[in-house]
Amino acid sequence: MKKTLIALTALMTIASGASAQKLKGSDTLLPLIQQESENYSKKNSSANVTVTGGGSGVGISSLIDGTTDIAMASREIKFDEKLKLQEAGKPVVEEIIAYDALAVVINPSNKVTNLTREQLEGIFTGKITNWKEVGGEDLKIVAYSRETSSDTYEFFKESVLQNKNYMASILSMPATGAIIQSVSQTKGAIGYVGLAYLNESVKAVHVSYDGSNFVAPNFENAKNKTYPIVRPLYLYYTQPNASVAKPFIDYILSNEGQATVKELGYIPVK
Repeated sequence: MKKTLIALTALMTIASGASAQKLKGSDTLLPLIQQESENYSKKNSSANVTVTGGGSGVGISSLIDGTTDIAMASREIKFDEKLKLQEAGKPVVEEIIAYDALAVVINPSNKVTNLTREQLEGIFTGKITNWKEVGGEDLKIVAYSRETSSDTYEFFKESVLQNKNYMASILSMPATGAIIQSVSQTKGAIGYVGLAYLNESVKAVHVSYDGSNFVAPNFENAKNKTYPIVRPLYLYYTQPNASVAKPFIDYILSNEGQATVKELGYIPVK
């Protein structure tokens, strides 16, 4: 897996020419779409692809107001967002281009290896405050999450916390890279990141949703669905703009594009 750490506000314009495509949205998708953009531009000399982050909601809002061609999203478009596009005469088209696993990460000095969903719920809701409560040393837990506007935040809340609220004192980070950095530098830290962001500066724990089968967050386990924290990743465009958006999306869904998905640690759709 290629280890990639890219800031939320990363901006990359590839090549120059007549064919321009703007993509905006999910931080989770940034490493993948930037690499796909680079590969696509090598095959299409006229391509001019601009990729920016900001979060799934920002991407979809930009699609609605017409300031982006393709919205990158780590969650499904909401009904009211779809309705706004429909009412504007711009029906939306949805493409699932990959799947992503969320890895729970701790500081490498932490001896804890396994955590159940219930234990994770306790940690992130504030009921469990010390690592000794989950088999670790006597050390205060320092929990990091994405900010509330992030759909990674919402997905973790839905899947792991079963829609219970995060504790009030949770340390919200604006980007995945910030979580990696904070967890790597804080002995009692815990957070969650997309699988493609994992690197040796943090330790990924094995997770169990049934209390007995603990599964590591890796490509094979995510692909065969034995690892439980997995979600689809989307690209959205409008039907009137299909001629601009579809060539790049078709490339991502091609054998070559899906090979890049796998190379970067995401799970291909085919």
